[in-house]
Amino acid sequence: MSELVVTNHPLIQHKLSILRDKRTGTKQFRELIAELAMLICYEATADLPLKDVTVETPMCTATTRVLAGHKLAFVPILRAGLGMVDGVLNLVPSAKVGHIGLYRDHETCQPVEYYCKLPGDISERDVFVLDPMLATGGSAIDAIHQIKQRNPKSIKFMCIIAAPEGVKALQEAHPDVNIYSAALDEKLNEHSYILPGLGDAGDRIFGTK
Repeated sequence: MSELVVTNHPLIQHKLSILRDKRTGTKQFRELIAELAMLICYEATADLPLKDVTVETPMCTATTRVLAGHKLAFVPILRAGLGMVDGVLNLVPSAKVGHIGLYRDHETCQPVEYYCKLPGDISERDVFVLDPMLATGGSAIDAIHQIKQRNPKSIKFMCIIAAPEGVKALQEAHPDVNIYSAALDEKLNEHSYILPGLGDAGDRIFGTK
């Protein structure tokens, strides 16, 4: 079974509190999503392998460590996942970015795919799927299924807030995909929104209703 990693760092919890507040405006909300994505990505990349290299400092020769040739790709689930891209690219600017377009049918609460564009060399990359909210898990499950058909080296899922129902569904569907989140909330309501959550992440990121 995959691992759920909830990051309880004080900076993350502070920013998350402001993010949840319904009074937080679009500009600040967007900035916080990017900042939280960067902080969660720091945790999600903690196991990347390193190798020793030799560099010349202004003082002498030193043996230091760099990433051992790993190629990364970030794949946001449209549209809310786009809000996390700037944050993770600030941390890993050399990564490539793919996109998967899904929307939730409000009657069935099931994901409907309308777009999928991934890097051509995805099979050589470790992939991080991005979506601020892991609610029912349907979108994440479908997006990861699409990526797995291209045989990436590995897949991790990053979100800001997760519901227990979504975590359970994703772990059962993809037991090899670890989940990284800033919070594990209480439950889903009758409309499959996370409680206490933060509302519709896409609407709050882009200022739509």
